[in-house]
Amino acid sequence: MRTRGALHVDTEVVVPFFDIDSMDVVWHGHYVKYLEIARCALLDRLGHNYAQMKAAGYVWPVIDLQLRYVRAARFGQRLRVRADLAEWKNRLKIHYLVSDAESGERMTRASSVQVAVNIADGAMQMVSPTVFVNAVEHHLQ
Repeated sequence: MRTRGALHVDTEVVVPFFDIDSMDVVWHGHYVKYLEIARCALLDRLGHNYAQMKAAGYVWPVIDLQLRYVRAARFGQRLRVRADLAEWKNRLKIHYLVSDAESGERMTRASSVQVAVNIADGAMQMVSPTVFVNAVEHHLQ
């Protein structure tokens, strides 16, 4: 298991019917949506969410996404999605763990990497903007 991040958020997702494929399990692409729900909750907790990132002059595209599927989720299943803040000074890296909310059984493990891009000139930043780093570090104090 990965080491825990500096900060984490747990969210719950109940698998809706429209996320199920013809094999009666969650279609693999929908897991990305579940990760995004957890990522947004983490950013909200930090007090620097996507709206605040944009207001500060930056967008944060995902440049890397890795998922490892262990067990398939099914319609109506309650999932717990944990998002752990792993890195924030040079890039935003988040580790995720999707588990069954009742049993705690691991379903999926994932990670995402995002980088700041200046809206004004489209330049990718080699370090995270000070406004973001300050928001994270203020929250961690």
